[in-house]
Amino acid sequence: MNVRKAVITAAGKNQRTLPLQTLVDRDGAPKSVLTLLIEEALAAGIESIAVVIQPGAQPAYASAAGIHQGRLTFIEQAEPLGYGHAVACARSFVGEAPFLLLVGDHVYVTMSEFGCARQLVGIATREACSVSAVQATHESKLPFYGVVGGMRVASESGLYQVTEVAEKPTPTEAEQRLLIPGLRSGHYLCYFGLHVLTSTVMDQLCELLAHPPTAAPIHLSTALARLARRERYLAYETVGRRYDLGGKYGLFTAQLALAMAGNDREEVLSQIVELMAQRAR
Repeated sequence: MNVRKAVITAAGKNQRTLPLQTLVDRDGAPKSVLTLLIEEALAAGIESIAVVIQPGAQPAYASAAGIHQGRLTFIEQAEPLGYGHAVACARSFVGEAPFLLLVGDHVYVTMSEFGCARQLVGIATREACSVSAVQATHESKLPFYGVVGGMRVASESGLYQVTEVAEKPTPTEAEQRLLIPGLRSGHYLCYFGLHVLTSTVMDQLCELLAHPPTAAPIHLSTALARLARRERYLAYETVGRRYDLGGKYGLFTAQLALAMAGNDREEVLSQIVELMAQRAR
């Protein structure tokens, strides 16, 4: 697969302002979260990016993109009909091409030579199929993520053949359907917020939107579950971690992770030690 397009979703009710927040990157430069995501995609070989936003948000997002705004296509999600609908809004931008999908309220940090998106694009290109990044996550976090079940691919560590997908399952449901042999007890493979997907996913989303199974919002996980039944679909544990900015202390934790992975790590550690010493007095 030749992955040259990316989609960033940023129209969710609790997501809209997070990509506009500023963090200090590993090189010490202040950057918007949107810029961090754009640079993550560009480092993976992406050439054009669509950002799905709420109506009227384009000026703020163009400003947050800075020097990268010329690479962006803004797509408005006219109604807040859920994540799956937001992805489907980019159907005409994607066309029949495979695409990288990122969520606007996550930051990805790795100590590897290659970013998480580049790792994922490399696997998808080699395997010529859809691949979702996953992270082993404790069952206490299941209410926040989609979860995959399946089996390990023997030829490569961290690669899985997906057979089941569930959106925010209960611990009981996860234990019954989504256990992965070899994972720590109480841990499941939860979505990372990064996917490389074929246009089949767009087809499934459009079909679900045309004939919704329930009145609830259409989840991307539902389309991915259908994908797993129709064609080869893999999950991959990237070298790195996702940081959900929408969680409690999410921005703080992401900033700390960036600082600890950056050029000023020793200075940051020194300041943390000094802060802890002051609190202990």
